[in-house]
Amino acid sequence: MILMACVDGRNGMAFNCRRQSRDRAVRADLLAEAGEDRLWVSEATARQFAPEEQNRLRVDESFLEKAGPGEPCFVEDRSVAPCAGRVERVVLYRWDRAYPADLYWDLPLEGWTLARREEFPGFSHEIITKEVYIP
Repeated sequence: MILMACVDGRNGMAFNCRRQSRDRAVRADLLAEAGEDRLWVSEATARQFAPEEQNRLRVDESFLEKAGPGEPCFVEDRSVAPCAGRVERVVLYRWDRAYPADLYWDLPLEGWTLARREEFPGFSHEIITKEVYIP
C-alpha cells in the first residue's frame, strides 16, 4: 500500500477531529500521484473532493485494512502505525507551520529513503513540500 498524508511542521495531522489538509492543490496532486488507481479514503475525507472527482475514490471506513499492494491511501483521521508492515511507499505533503494537533503521523521513517522532494504553491499555504519515501 502507498500511504499519503498531510502534516504540519510537527507532523500533526488533525486537531479535535478536524483535518489540516483541505487544499485544492494537494487534492489535485493526490489524484495525479494515484495515477490510474482509485484513491482509498474514509467517508469524511471523500467529502472534501469535488463531485466530479468522486469516481476516482474508493470510500470505506476500513480502507487501511482493505487496501492491497500498490494501492494508494490518503489518511487524515487515524493512526497509520498498525499497517506499518504493509507500507511500500509514503507520500507526505508538508507545510512549515505548526498547528494545534492531537493526531500525529506515527509511522517512523528512520531507515526509509527520501526518493523525491518537490515544492508547489498551494491554496491554503504559499508553499507545500511533497516528500516521497521508499523503504
